[in-house]
Order: sequence, then C-alpha cells, then structure tokens
Amino acid sequence: MKDSVQVSNAALLTMQRRSFLRRVFSAMTIGSCGHLFAHSLAVQGYPNELAQPDREQLSAMLKDLLVSDSPELHNFAVDVYATCILGKIRPADSPLAHAWLVPGGGYYAQWLWDTMFVVDLLALLPGQQQVIRGVFQNYWDFQARWNAVKPEFMHGMVANFMAPFDAPGSRDGKTWKSFPAYSQAPLLAWGMERVYLRNRDKELLRAGLAMLESFHEWYWRERDIHALGLIGVGSYSGDTQEARYETYDREVDLDGLKMIPHPARPSGSQNGNWYGDIAIPANSAYLLISELSLARMAKEMGDHAMADRRRAKYERGVAAMRTYMWDEQAGCFLAVHTGTLKKITTATVGGFMPLMARVPTKKQAARMAEMLLTPAWATPLPVPTVSRTDAEFKSDEFWRGDVWPAPNYQICTGLAAYGNHDAAARIADLTVANAIKVGISERYHSLTGAPLGVAGLGMSSTTLSMILDGLTSSAYTMRPHNQLR
Repeated sequence: MKDSVQVSNAALLTMQRRSFLRRVFSAMTIGSCGHLFAHSLAVQGYPNELAQPDREQLSAMLKDLLVSDSPELHNFAVDVYATCILGKIRPADSPLAHAWLVPGGGYYAQWLWDTMFVVDLLALLPGQQQVIRGVFQNYWDFQARWNAVKPEFMHGMVANFMAPFDAPGSRDGKTWKSFPAYSQAPLLAWGMERVYLRNRDKELLRAGLAMLESFHEWYWRERDIHALGLIGVGSYSGDTQEARYETYDREVDLDGLKMIPHPARPSGSQNGNWYGDIAIPANSAYLLISELSLARMAKEMGDHAMADRRRAKYERGVAAMRTYMWDEQAGCFLAVHTGTLKKITTATVGGFMPLMARVPTKKQAARMAEMLLTPAWATPLPVPTVSRTDAEFKSDEFWRGDVWPAPNYQICTGLAAYGNHDAAARIADLTVANAIKVGISERYHSLTGAPLGVAGLGMSSTTLSMILDGLTSSAYTMRPHNQLR
C-alpha cells in the first residue's frame, strides 16, 4: 500500500530524532517498579531504522509487561517492539505537529492503515498516551487543512499518508493539496478503539470521535457512489493506480478498474473521472469494522445518537455485502462492478476480510473456513493474496500470491469470532513460526516462506498481535498484563 515517498538522504534529521526518542524512552516506566526506562539509542545509517532502545533494557521492560514461559517468544516480542514499534517513532516535523510513525523501508510519512497496527501494540507500553494522542491528532490536523481548501463534497477525507514538508523525493508534504488525493483502508476507528481498550484514554476519544465520523461520512459519500452500501476506491487525481493505493496496491480483482465521474452528480469541473467502477470486499469490510468501533466508542462517551447513526450504516453495509458480494462457489466475498453489480470472479485475500467485520452469516462463515483449508488457499505458508487456482497467482508477487501478516491476522481474528478457533490457530501458528524462523518482514513467499519486501515493517507487528490476542495454539502462548477490556 505504498508509493513513492521514500528517503534518499542518509543524514536527514538524525540528531533531532535521537534527542526526541531519548525523551520518549526516558518517560517509560518498567511495570510497577517505577524505575525509569534507561535508554541507549543505536542510531544507524538512514534509511535503515534509526533509533532503537537498548535490547537489554527493552527485554527487562517487556518481561514485566508480557507473560510467557518461552524464551523464544520473549525474544521475538523484543524483536517486534525494537524494530516494528519503537524504531518507527519520529519527532514532530512540519506540518506534522506531533510525534508520528513511519512504516519502515525508507517510506518517510505516516500512513493510515499501517499505523493502526503499530499504535495498538504501542499502547501496551507505559507512558505512551501523549505520543499516541499526537499520532492521531496528525490525522485530524490534516483533515482540517484539507477541508479549508477543498469543496464541501471532499470534506472529511484523511489521506493515504502524510509526509513532512522536508521529506525527500519528488512528492513530499508540500504537495498535500494535490497529492496524495486519495485515502486508504479505513481502519482509524478500529485502531483508536484498540488503543482505548488498552489504556482507557478518554481524551483520545474526545479529540477524535467527531473527526472520525466526518471521515466515515466522506467514505460513504465518495466511495459508495451508487449508495448501495458497497465501498470502492478512487482518487481526485484521476490516476487509476493511485486509486488502487487505497487498498492492496496490485490486487488482482482491480486489474480492470476504470475511473468514472460520480454518477449522482452533474458533470463539470467538480466531477471528474475520480471514482473507480469496482466495489471491493476488503475496504467495504474495513469501513464496517470501523463503524462498529466508532459506535462502541460513541456509546462509551455517552453519544448515543452517534452510536445509532454508525450502527445503522453498519447494518446497511452488511446487508449489501451479503446480497451483492457473497459467492457460495468461491466460498468468500467477491468484488463487483458498481454499475452492473456483476461479480468479478477472481477471489483475493480481501474476500475474507468480512469475517472480522462479522458480515457473513454463520453458514457463510463456516463455508469460508472450509474454503481456507482447500489447496486454493492452504499454501505451505497461508494465506496467499490471490487464490492459488487463479491464472495470475505468483507465489512471490506483490499482492498477487504472496503472504502478508496483517491480512492473516485479520482473517484469524474473524475466524475466531465465529468460533473457528482451530482454523484460526492453524494460520496464526504457521505465520508466527515462519516469522520466528526467517525474520519479521513485510511479506513472504507463499510456497517457501522466504521473506520478501521490507524487513521489520511496522504493520508486520501483527505477528505478535496474533499471539497476544490468543489466536495461536498453546504452542505459542504469551499474554499482556493489561489485557484488552
């Protein structure tokens, strides 16, 4: 889900980050002991990951935070926190007025969906409320800037990523009014709820719920272009590939994507070819996941009217996905052309994301669990990003047959929600075992398990999330002291 904002300057802001991270780590306490977390930052050459705490200190802290009898799992947790979590924090850098998180691999900006998996685990650490509040405030600050210069129908968008003005590369933060002109998988509310369930920071909710609702309304208005309850992709630039960046970059079912004007608006300068003509199960499910989270957070804060509004959106979307996207033969949900509602027969990993959103009926969920055990999906390292039976399948290709930890985590979460714990544990165990064996990576070869892409990518922390959420079998047992409540 990345594009071209990458680092080329090896010395960029090294001293500023070093000073910032010293302050961050100095604020951490180790468990209930009250000792300050002594820091020792190993600053490496940029664009490699920069500031990581001393492993011995981090190991001591995590022993008090995570419970496990396994030295192997403890060391794995240390690796995840050092590379995927703490190593991704950056200090404020205009227009990002607060601490922010890079995904890794030289991508120098704060992305939308990547960041949610990182803040979830960051919230387990003591002393991180202010950092996390700042991470989310960066989104709301962008939204306010965007609203101030855009026509009303565009209001509420949060961009795919936010780069600082001094980010290297041809497209940096200075161009935010025109690039990125697209969003990303809408998991902001899910990520905020996960943080809240860990640290009970009501200030985080107070600052963000109205902005989240505005973002959700933008998504329904600008990505459900036929008002059916099905979410597509798009970009105000009109660039087809930039529209694809709103989901899995090279997802096979979007190969035939065409950009069209909004069918419910008059033609003119404010209705360009900005809207994709395909609705996809992944982003439809992600928005529904976040609607549930937003409804629960609104209820927690006493805003029952908001909770009712979000719940109604959720129920409408569930009904639409069951009606138009479910395919019994494929055993999952399929993308559809928005104009004709004709299904695209290619099954991708996105077709299983509705499990986490509790979209399928019990019968449909059982069929999905069954399908995941067939040769089409049960590759030596599951779950491939497109069915192994598809002509486009290639076991090491970007979103066209490779394996990503984050979708695997989401599938396992969904399977467990329907009581399919054995199916979830099978996928989770294989994913975790492979990461421990070959290292934490962006993605993996679905036949050999070989690491592919960026080592230590932030959202690959979901390999640890699988363990901490109890999705793995008894072979991999570790739990946080402050469980999700």
